[in-house]
Amino acid sequence: MSAALVVRKVETKAEFKTFLEFPWTLYRGDPYWVPPLISMQRTKLNRQKNPTWKHMEGDYFVAWRGDRPAGTIAAFINHRHNEFQHENTGFFGCFEVYDDQEAATALLETAAAYVQAKGCDAIRGPASFSTNDECGLLIKGFDDSPVILMPYNYPYYQRLVENAPGYEKTMDVYSYDITLQGWQASEKLKQTIRVVKKNNERRRITVRTLRRRHLKADLQIFRQIYNRAWDDNWGFVPLSDDELDALIKDLGQYVESRLGIFASVDDRPVAFLLAFPDLNQPLHYACSRPGKPDLLSMIQVFWHWKIRPKINRVRIALMGVQDGYRGIGVEAAMFVELFEQALKLTQEKGWTHADAGWVLETNEPMSRLVEGYSGDDYKHYRFYERALSSAAPPGTP
Repeated sequence: MSAALVVRKVETKAEFKTFLEFPWTLYRGDPYWVPPLISMQRTKLNRQKNPTWKHMEGDYFVAWRGDRPAGTIAAFINHRHNEFQHENTGFFGCFEVYDDQEAATALLETAAAYVQAKGCDAIRGPASFSTNDECGLLIKGFDDSPVILMPYNYPYYQRLVENAPGYEKTMDVYSYDITLQGWQASEKLKQTIRVVKKNNERRRITVRTLRRRHLKADLQIFRQIYNRAWDDNWGFVPLSDDELDALIKDLGQYVESRLGIFASVDDRPVAFLLAFPDLNQPLHYACSRPGKPDLLSMIQVFWHWKIRPKINRVRIALMGVQDGYRGIGVEAAMFVELFEQALKLTQEKGWTHADAGWVLETNEPMSRLVEGYSGDDYKHYRFYERALSSAAPPGTP
């Protein structure tokens, strides 16, 4: 007979260590999970060091069976999200659990009770900790490791969440696999390039790549366009200055300048496309884990990234076009530039695949654009939401 289940808030250093390290136990032996660097994960969970926590409040919880952890969850309120989206929603994230319905339900109930007690009328997730970060539940595409900043979970997670009281699908998002071979095999590609370049001249659209020597300035331009281009997008939260600084610190060193593309109309920057080498591939080889020196893991990441490269794909992580400039060919202009840069990069670095995601299931124009460039929607992710009554906490009759 299994031990009784109890969910407790993380309050001690030992409990935080359990929360932090639980995924390494859960995914032990899984060939697709990519363990993050311990130091980066610890910083992400640290409320004093992660800038997103400056506009959030929340707690971490662990489900226990006796003295063994059975799962984890974070419950939090992102005030910046609620202010921008005009919502009163709480979130759950860091949701990791064995195939144990009782534990999963107890964790999700605990998260719902936490945000309801703070006055929220709904809970949504998973997100850790906003749509600018790792979020969504993987529901399709389990036979491949995730790309950088995308989640991974076991297939049974979908069943566990959907069997928990009140949690229903609120939005699906797609990731597309684009291959250079698929692009080159497209019969319409040459014609598309000619049409796009003529349209660029007619519409006075120009494109350029990221300037490595002016990275910070260009990323500021990116933030300004990003915050304007996505301001009416589902779930969008503007990047704060502190979050942009953290992005530059964490990913700036990995940026390949030719994969950062800006589009201008009449010399006014109005759109961007930002891609990164998939650092999850060398991370997979480095296999960071508790007890292993982080410095050794970082050296191994560098080795498999630069010395004996293991990267063969990039992630097209972000793309946005300001309102008023959509539908005039700006998106296509950036994709053509990306294709031309990819031709050079595949010869230099062997990058043959790109992950384009995520794309909202409701964003049909973007889906058509990516599919037009031979993109295959190979991974789906799902967000869930549960309505909460302000009259009584979850579980109350």
